[in-house]
Amino acid sequence: MSQTIIYGKNPVVEAIKAGRKIHKIEIVGTEKGKFFEEVSGLAKENKIPLETIDKKTLVKKVDTNEHQGVVAFVEPYNFVSVNEILEYAKGKSEQPLIIILDHVKDPQNLGGIIRTAEAVGAHGIIIPKDRAAGITPAVFKASSGALEHVKVAKVSNISRTINELQKKWIWVIGCESEGAENYFDVKYDTPLTMVLGSEGEGLSNLVKKNCDFLVKIPMYGNVNSLNVSTAGSIILYEIVKQRM
Repeated sequence: MSQTIIYGKNPVVEAIKAGRKIHKIEIVGTEKGKFFEEVSGLAKENKIPLETIDKKTLVKKVDTNEHQGVVAFVEPYNFVSVNEILEYAKGKSEQPLIIILDHVKDPQNLGGIIRTAEAVGAHGIIIPKDRAAGITPAVFKASSGALEHVKVAKVSNISRTINELQKKWIWVIGCESEGAENYFDVKYDTPLTMVLGSEGEGLSNLVKKNCDFLVKIPMYGNVNSLNVSTAGSIILYEIVKQRM
């Protein structure tokens, strides 16, 4: 039986509500309060086995202190294809809004971007198969459960995927400190993909070359860059503002 774990209050609750196949939930027996009453009720309603566990044993299972007293054993995350993301946008009669991550390695950044993507109604995220953060329990936790509502595709070649999207008349915009235009001076009223680069290195040269154009976030202080999750949030909300 193939399964993985997720931990934390919001990830576990959202997994239940989203209909993810859950084999078992374990909670720390000493934990009390409204959340644990909610989990108990949801588990009973959905016929999910619920067991109590001591905190020390739970920490060993998840290898972190960020568990918030609850862990769930679930079926592995179901990745989709890029075409499924496009069909999802088409089904909603919306212009596609896709996010490509060019080898983002930090699970906290990936989780944060997923959380923002869900909040702005993006249709999907594309990540590379290699040299990047995958969909791990830490990413579930960092997304605060948003991953249950976001479609993620995993591809072997980011540049090739960009080219395939462009053939479908989807504009590809890269976020880069060397961008020719400030992000707020660009019109985002077309089907588009936003590409965000890795921590420290930004976009790879080939990805930059394949983008239709590059935008930058102007910096007025003493630091010269923003966390990739923060940068993505800024631009994604500008897109939403223009599309409202």
